[in-house]
Amino acid sequence: MNIYSIEEPSFLKNLNDKELEELASDIREFLIESCAKTGGHIGANLGVVELTIALHKYFDSPKDKIIFDVGHQAYIHKILTGRIAQFDTLRQYKGLCGFPKMRESEHDVFEAGHSSTSLSAAMGFAKARDIKGEDNHVIPIIGDGALTGGMALEALNHIGSDKTDMTIILNDNEMSIAPNVGALHNMLGRMRTNTQYNKIKHGAEEFIEKLPQVGTTLRDLADRVKDSTKYMFVDGVFFEELGIKYIGPVDGHSFEDLAAAIKTSKEYKGPVIIHVITKKGKGYHPAEHDKTGVWHGLGPYKTETGEVLGQKSTESWSGFMSNTVLEHAHKDQSIVALTPAMPVGSKLTKFQNELPERFFDVGIAEQHAVTMSAGLAAAGMKPYLAIYSTFLQRGYDQLLHDVDRQNLNVLVGIDRSGLVGADGETHQGVFDISFISPLPNMTLMMPRDEKEAAMMIDFSFKTEGPMAIRYPRGNVLGVDMNEDRDSLKHGTWEVLKEGSDIVLISYGPTLQTVLEAAHGLEEKGVSAKVINARFIKPMDYKMLDEIGNSKLPVFTVEEAMLIGGLGSMVSTYLNDKQYSNLVQRLGIDNEYIEHGNVDRLLGDIGLTSSNIIDKSIQLLEVKNEKSTY
Repeated sequence: MNIYSIEEPSFLKNLNDKELEELASDIREFLIESCAKTGGHIGANLGVVELTIALHKYFDSPKDKIIFDVGHQAYIHKILTGRIAQFDTLRQYKGLCGFPKMRESEHDVFEAGHSSTSLSAAMGFAKARDIKGEDNHVIPIIGDGALTGGMALEALNHIGSDKTDMTIILNDNEMSIAPNVGALHNMLGRMRTNTQYNKIKHGAEEFIEKLPQVGTTLRDLADRVKDSTKYMFVDGVFFEELGIKYIGPVDGHSFEDLAAAIKTSKEYKGPVIIHVITKKGKGYHPAEHDKTGVWHGLGPYKTETGEVLGQKSTESWSGFMSNTVLEHAHKDQSIVALTPAMPVGSKLTKFQNELPERFFDVGIAEQHAVTMSAGLAAAGMKPYLAIYSTFLQRGYDQLLHDVDRQNLNVLVGIDRSGLVGADGETHQGVFDISFISPLPNMTLMMPRDEKEAAMMIDFSFKTEGPMAIRYPRGNVLGVDMNEDRDSLKHGTWEVLKEGSDIVLISYGPTLQTVLEAAHGLEEKGVSAKVINARFIKPMDYKMLDEIGNSKLPVFTVEEAMLIGGLGSMVSTYLNDKQYSNLVQRLGIDNEYIEHGNVDRLLGDIGLTSSNIIDKSIQLLEVKNEKSTY
């Protein structure tokens, strides 16, 4: 059939297995060609083509609620629900979102960009259905990597305890972004290779059904014999012990097997889990043979070879930070590194290879990662926790309660701070300053270049207390690292340019834009002082007092939320000290920033040199007006 004519999924009801296989082939070919132009999460989607088709064939969306965990594997779902014509805008500015989006379609019933969310959401949908007396299926889809998340286990415990009707799809491809780790992963590995359990279990069930009705004793005995087989063939039968019926393992690329499993699941009352085995990247050699997570999410590529386009040879910020920590670790046996399932993204694989006994990938378990760091620090080690800003949100209570409150020597590398672009609002790293700045013991920094980042790492490993260094997505600037590094003094800022008319304060990569604006202001006859607020917390109060006494207008610029950001802290301090400076803040004003090219997003926010120039001149005009009264 012509996949470009698909408007909604009901047409699947009339297709046989051969036609479904042809459709799957067409969708794979389309995805490979389309994502080669836009980039995207191609590997995850190629692995769930047959599974997604089968779900839409045997369930009735949107009446039945298909809930994706994380959501980056929803491309086929979007095609089957009539959005193929928009795929040339995938993850582009104002285009099709790379995750489920309620405003795009009634079939997108829940949004998620973080993992381990689908089971809790499904419990909510199922309970709402039961309260309202409705009759529909709830189908969460969760990956084997996401199952390691504490939230997923909390939900499984509740689902099994309440015997709530739903069909859980466990999509097991042995990978999340990097290869999965942990005891649950190992358990699933044993279940993948064990086909005897289901054969014996179902054989026992058929035998019991044929037993004559000669009383309950024999049937009860037979039930116990049937149940005991699971202990012989699967370690603990984890799901069934929780009260969730287990079906599997099922070949996730066989329409016949998927149909049988889904139909069987509908016969049971209560929760059922279908353990589906899929191949990430199936049908495209470069993605199928990826063992390092490159094909999890990437930019445009050549379809013939899989070569990713536009990659620069310059070192990434993630790589620079991790390699600099590794240099320290070779000299200091107490330094260890941790990451929640992101050794590839955070560029810690070199650390992992060179110091494997001091490296810990804890899986998708951010809360555990933070508190484990606290335990290491309390035991005298110096942990470096590399974690994306968006994922640090998930470990906030642990950061407050276990790290900061106890004033422990944990260094948090906050990766992907600021706007990240194509992954959109669930991944923009713009909230961490607002939630870290109230923590009494925390030191929060952001370097303007890699040399300053190295100075911050030096400072962190020789200073007591919890430290956090923010750094952006992308590549370092390529500054000369051969010169000796200066020592930082706690809570001190740096004047990058002197000026006598206005003070511009910023930090991190945004300083480059601010310096461009300052030079533009010079051309207009305005002398702007530029300050590098490299310590976001604590601030340089001595310099702030000097600024307060100067009575110059102050303009703060940051690629972060205004509420709770540096600008708010500067304004509060100057006001509390009763200085008379006018203060203008520029940043993200209480909104979620969607996906798109970072430069275009910065333009929307107003974080451009031209806008800073205009706003600075307006601020000076207001000051002059006030001075005439």
